[in-house]
Amino acid sequence: MSWEMKSREIKQAAQSAAKASEAQRTRKPRARNAPPRANGHAAVPAATKNSDVVYRDLRNAIVSMKLVPGTPVVEKEITERYGISRTPVREAVLRLAEERLIDVVPKSGTFVARIPLSVLREAIVARRALEEVTVRAATEKASESQIMEMRAIIQRQRETAEAGSEAAFHQADDDFHAAIAAAGRLPGIWGMIQNIRIQVERYRRLTLPQPGRMATVVGEHGDVLDAIAARDADEAVRRMNSHLDKLKLDIAVFRDLWPDYFVHDGAFDADMLAD
Repeated sequence: MSWEMKSREIKQAAQSAAKASEAQRTRKPRARNAPPRANGHAAVPAATKNSDVVYRDLRNAIVSMKLVPGTPVVEKEITERYGISRTPVREAVLRLAEERLIDVVPKSGTFVARIPLSVLREAIVARRALEEVTVRAATEKASESQIMEMRAIIQRQRETAEAGSEAAFHQADDDFHAAIAAAGRLPGIWGMIQNIRIQVERYRRLTLPQPGRMATVVGEHGDVLDAIAARDADEAVRRMNSHLDKLKLDIAVFRDLWPDYFVHDGAFDADMLAD
């Protein structure tokens, strides 16, 4: 479901609930800033703030590239879409600005931020280092059942690739890397990776539609797992590094395809030339 459809559904559910309350008079009318409902059947928990709902939905839309860099973010439209006041929308926008997912430009407007190449490059390097740790640990500690579970994840990912389902493919991809960390008894490291890879995820969404890209990723995951199953830590790390390095090698290609999506960086160009 798209972010726009979800928000319309939230607003419709809130309006229906308000009408029912007025007719039955069994409860107090919903305050304007009461948390919006998640769908037509269940309400968002009372502890969920409007700003959290808007932040989550906007963030998901930006990271998944449903909202591409440069897209205007109009606070008035969001308040009308959710049926809430401007304050929680502003709070959500400022949180996203702190994460460099939104740019607030004085006298110009608010826009989905472009992907900074400098941050992208550093995040890939950091992820590579962290995944080496989890791969080595998984090679040593993974049980046979965990290896079987990872093979099942790869098969699920293969099926989603064949079906052309990018969202399901992306989820299976995350599940595979998380399973490696869990098998190595270092699940917290996957949490660290998630915290540093926001910009990487935006970039990765551009690469998935590339012909043959999803099938290539499935094959690379299979190579990593084969090495883990063989208890060959050095080979498993080599395979993982090769898999992650593809992201870095392709950056220049996608930057040239969508130059308006990136913040260009001289250090990145120098690094690519050095490689």
